Amino acid sequence: MSAPTAPAPHLVKWLTRLHRPALSVWTSLVLVLGALLLWLRGPLTDGSARAWEQYNACAISGPCHYNQYAILLYKDVYQYTTLAVLAVPFLVAAWAGGSLIGREMESGTARLAWTQGISPTRWLAAKLAVPTVLVTVGTGALVLLHHAMWSAGDGRIDTAKPWYSFETFYAGGTVPVALALAGLAAGALVGLVQGRSPAALGAGLGITGLLWFGIQQALPHLWPTVTRVSSLRDGPKGSGIGVETGLLTSSGARIGDQGCLSGATDECRAALDRVDAVGYYTDYHPRSHYWPLQLVASGLLLVVTALLVLAAFRLLRRRTTAPARATTPSPAREETAV
Repeated sequence: MSAPTAPAPHLVKWLTRLHRPALSVWTSLVLVLGALLLWLRGPLTDGSARAWEQYNACAISGPCHYNQYAILLYKDVYQYTTLAVLAVPFLVAAWAGGSLIGREMESGTARLAWTQGISPTRWLAAKLAVPTVLVTVGTGALVLLHHAMWSAGDGRIDTAKPWYSFETFYAGGTVPVALALAGLAAGALVGLVQGRSPAALGAGLGITGLLWFGIQQALPHLWPTVTRVSSLRDGPKGSGIGVETGLLTSSGARIGDQGCLSGATDECRAALDRVDAVGYYTDYHPRSHYWPLQLVASGLLLVVTALLVLAAFRLLRRRTTAPARATTPSPAREETAV
């Protein structure tokens, strides 16, 4: 009769205690960044909007008196908080590879946990489940606050970023949340593969960077575009995320831009006449495509996340069961011994 195994400790409490410094840093980051976004949404937006009203009234009232400091402060805080939101997935990936998995594999803490009544599969599941909840809630709160902050200044601040600008589009949508989860999974996988904290940290950042670049390249093509046709005199039109712009001939065929925006000069008119151009076409995404693009791109990242998690579990299972198979005698060897 085998001896009873010791009961497994409460994994959530164990993980919280083990990674208490990281939890404190994450909580502080979310609270501080969230407070800055609320500050932007309220007092800074109102102050900057009033300053722009004063500035725009200068041409009417004569002497110009406006609060330039409020305009610059809004601009600077907006820029830094937006970059901070976009950096969150990379921070998650670095921590997951360097500390969550890589350091424990390197120091032997993981194998020690497996001898305390916690199976490797359960260990990895807990390692991923608890941070997934915290990352989803924290990053989701930040992007919601960023979107609310930008919406509060839309149309009120003359220098406010348009919805389709790179930093505004991504920082206020669901893509950073999905990318943070992908970074968590990538960091966990490379932590198992590398088994060393610094190498896993760098590899996790690298994979997250590749995913970030790939989703930027793919996003404009994830949803059907809208086409706007304009005359040669007006030039290309269409406000949003541009995908393709070119010339239309009299037969309706599309050709590449000839380097002229209109027939304003003799050389330009001659170039357009040679290709029988009668107008411009622009394929783009209007503002109504904001959430469809965000959700489809996030869905792709979540699929990649699921594949990374599956690969991590399969790798862990293969590594932890291989020694057991190697030490088990085969039936053929037993018969030979008899």
